[in-house]
Amino acid sequence: MYDLIIIGGGPAGIAAAVYAARKRLRAVLITEEIGGQSSVSEGIENWIGSPKISGADLAKAFKAHLEAVKGHVVALELGERVVSLQKTAEGFAAETKKGKAFTAKAVLIASGAGRRKLDVPGAQLFENKGVTYCASCDGPLFGGMDVAVVGGGNAGFETALQLLAYAKSVTLIHRHQEFKADPVTVEKASAHPNMRIIRHAEPTEVVGEQFVTGLKYKDKDSGEIKEIPVSGVFVEAGVIPNTGFVEGLVELDAVKRIKADPRNQRTSVEGIWAAGDATDELYHQNNIAAGDGVKALEDIYLWIKKR
Repeated sequence: MYDLIIIGGGPAGIAAAVYAARKRLRAVLITEEIGGQSSVSEGIENWIGSPKISGADLAKAFKAHLEAVKGHVVALELGERVVSLQKTAEGFAAETKKGKAFTAKAVLIASGAGRRKLDVPGAQLFENKGVTYCASCDGPLFGGMDVAVVGGGNAGFETALQLLAYAKSVTLIHRHQEFKADPVTVEKASAHPNMRIIRHAEPTEVVGEQFVTGLKYKDKDSGEIKEIPVSGVFVEAGVIPNTGFVEGLVELDAVKRIKADPRNQRTSVEGIWAAGDATDELYHQNNIAAGDGVKALEDIYLWIKKR
């Protein structure tokens, strides 16, 4: 039996694993891959200590740091996903998709979140035929073309900035009047001559033949349905927490994020902590997720030592 099972290899899980190694807690980190959602980002400019770093390089740095400190204390189970978590008389039992089983006194859930799909007619039909959820993966394929970005948060504007490097034009559609993105990011994108921003608008349909040819949207002020001719639609419409495996075990909010005490990251179940994008944390960012992981680990350490 381990002292701790850490579920997830993003900034929250890696930070917790590094601290577990430093505190000599016998832990196992279970994750499909290291890096989290930012792994596909071409440039991250708000990771503290680095003016700019790619998502791939950040993931490499996470792995290198963990490998340097884990020794024989922290085990790493890569390519695995937890599908079941149960409370037992001795602690907790986790089972993975590949059928492996792990037991521990405590659990830290840092399973993150996945991309929210665009739920309009044509979006699913044209996925990978012009509709995409990864600008770093697919952006270069749209060089010299007109494209649209759906979403007005930091991810949406960062995607737009990335696409402006090679697209003919980028039109960003945001459902609200105000943006969630940092003002400096909005200002940088807005200043580009090939950037167009449409506020208070709702995508209604992706249209095309073999591939995408346009995106229809509703002007929420006038109620009018309009269409912009584009060859690509890049969706940055938020995320859905990866918490299905703990439904019925810990308390979740209305959108199935784990409710966690912001002082120590404890959940509704004694012995289970949660950190990062899988929680009801107000602000979901890499730095905050890492801090959540550290905070949780500090509390887990004291909790285990008092047992």
